[in-house]
Amino acid sequence: TENYGGLILMSHMLPLFPPYSIQFADQKQEFNKRPSKIGRRSLSRSISQSSTDSYSSAASYTDSSDDETSPRDKQQKNSKGNGDFCIKNIKQADFGRREIEIAEQEMPALMALRKRAQGEKPLAGAKVVGCTHITAQTAVLMETLSALGAQCRWAACNIYSTQNEVAAALAEGGFSVFAWKGESEDDFWWCIDRCVNVEGWQPNMILDDGGDLTHWIYKKYPNMFKKIKGIVEESVTGVHRLYQLSKAGKLCVPAMNVNDSVTKQKFDNLYCCRESILDGLKRTTDVMFGGKQVVVCGYGEVGKGCCAALKAMGSIVYVTEIDPICALQACMDGFRLVKLSEVIRQVDIVITCTGNKNVVVRDHLDRMKNSCIVCNMGHSNTEIDVASLRTPELTWERVRSQVDHVIWPDGKRVVLLAEGRLLNLSCSTVPTFVLSITATTQALALIELYNAPEGRYKQDVYLLPKKMDEYVASLHLLTFDAHLTELTDEQAKYLGLNKNGPFKPNYYRYSLKSALRFSLPRFYC
Repeated sequence: TENYGGLILMSHMLPLFPPYSIQFADQKQEFNKRPSKIGRRSLSRSISQSSTDSYSSAASYTDSSDDETSPRDKQQKNSKGNGDFCIKNIKQADFGRREIEIAEQEMPALMALRKRAQGEKPLAGAKVVGCTHITAQTAVLMETLSALGAQCRWAACNIYSTQNEVAAALAEGGFSVFAWKGESEDDFWWCIDRCVNVEGWQPNMILDDGGDLTHWIYKKYPNMFKKIKGIVEESVTGVHRLYQLSKAGKLCVPAMNVNDSVTKQKFDNLYCCRESILDGLKRTTDVMFGGKQVVVCGYGEVGKGCCAALKAMGSIVYVTEIDPICALQACMDGFRLVKLSEVIRQVDIVITCTGNKNVVVRDHLDRMKNSCIVCNMGHSNTEIDVASLRTPELTWERVRSQVDHVIWPDGKRVVLLAEGRLLNLSCSTVPTFVLSITATTQALALIELYNAPEGRYKQDVYLLPKKMDEYVASLHLLTFDAHLTELTDEQAKYLGLNKNGPFKPNYYRYSLKSALRFSLPRFYC
């Protein structure tokens, strides 16, 4: 024992207190030194073997029970003898059904809509072809559309986001689903084509997420638009494509822009990403956020959610932006606005969420520090130039599901997640309650377009009426036992409002960026 500053310490405790320290003269290690090739291989093996606990139960179940045979080479039928689907394994249906039942508990508005409207069947005769993420939450939407009278055929909008057990449950329930986790690019388009190109069935409504389904029909089956009543589009990428078609005079049916509805912008984009960014990064890398330097490219609603979450966890967050309004918001929220090139050498994590292309290019990747994590929270896989990394001098090493180490000749490695595709739905899950808001909005948009009298909507892109946004929000307030204040007659008259809403005009956007997009003269935009 030793007396140290009035404390009696045992000998095995001495190394914890100065001036005592242990030095191994023969085994000094530089912890920032890059590992050798042998070290890298053993490290990769140990990470791979110890990483199974990081996956969700759904991902673990799917990954461990599937063989390597392509679903396209299988002949599968459900218990009723129907084989009009292509999924990974129909035997997972019971497990998927439990996932769907759990999701139903957190989707109160969609279940309320199903209960209220299924007697009227507002979608009777509707033939909906969909291309979205196929998850338990999407399954609740599909089954709601079916309960309201619609026939549905579905493909996945992302090759990594499909929950195989949910797809199996849908196929067992009679839905024509063509999707599985880990599709190739060729599989992706084949699945979409199987949804669309079927004898004796032609869609009259499109529900899209990203615009790939709409693009495929325009490219391969343009005559189908003669019977299609409308398109409902959820994502920034897909909406951008629709506006391009509209501007070129090539949009031949009405389209509903769900992405810029208040319920999508302010809830799915913001609150969903605020929670799921941490989930996706933790499951794939086990990274500690405190003290890490992170750059978030884009400060729209998705970027705002990501920044808020990372800041709360103790990360040092930088923001890149092209829009001076969003940039000013980032500054006033306490984030430092930079150019990516200014911080690329020092940051530990790079997150893209712009909806643009080539945000992170090979020059950025070459200058990143060792073990920098790179991921994308935007819909499309175009934000990170992943193709530039597929060159002979770089080595790709798969260390976990959806986690690749890209290794440079000098030993530097960059950790690439989901090959640059959407992180949260590829590598983790998203909050069901928030998706209930978006799914209810999508269902109402389909009902509106399908039942609209001829002439109400022209061949253009429309926003969801504000009254519908407010209705969707009100359906979810019941979950919180929330009590809205009601206007008196005098107050309503003073404000010039109906007591029951809408409480904001249709041109009012809760997001200033969206307001400018739709209200400023074109020469400002």
